[in-house]
Amino acid sequence: MSIESVREHFKQWDREQDIMEFEVSSATVELAAAAIGVEPARIAKTLSFRGEGETAILVVAAGDAKIDNKKFRHTFGMKARMLTADEVLEQTGHAIGGVCPFGLKNKLDVYLDVSMKRFETLFPACGSTNSAIELTCEEIALYSFAKDWVDVCKGWADEEELKENAG
Repeated sequence: MSIESVREHFKQWDREQDIMEFEVSSATVELAAAAIGVEPARIAKTLSFRGEGETAILVVAAGDAKIDNKKFRHTFGMKARMLTADEVLEQTGHAIGGVCPFGLKNKLDVYLDVSMKRFETLFPACGSTNSAIELTCEEIALYSFAKDWVDVCKGWADEEELKENAG
């Protein structure tokens, strides 16, 4: 499955040829940024959490953002509990290092964190540990069938600047 299911997913918009495959690993934010030649913050990482019942919730965030447990609980009404590697594969059809909100095995709720909005384009993975695609925030929202934009992260650059300017 994985990159093949993502290719199939992007065919509906005639974008499957835009998937980049690398000779090197892009399995982490740092490796993906090095493979593409961009700052780590522009890597759109997909985080998998336990949702209601048996399904997962996916949150796509900028590469430099970290989940803020308090914001997550406030937004989703539950504690942020990440899935295990086996659960991620079972829910998404993608292995850790290639998880993305495209070509999913199951229909999952996808949310986009506002940490990504400061960039013109970002690079989410495409189902394998050596792939990515360059997309705008609007395209990520469209192609992932995202439910909504959320603010559940901390530690990213613009947020820090806002605090400094307010103080």
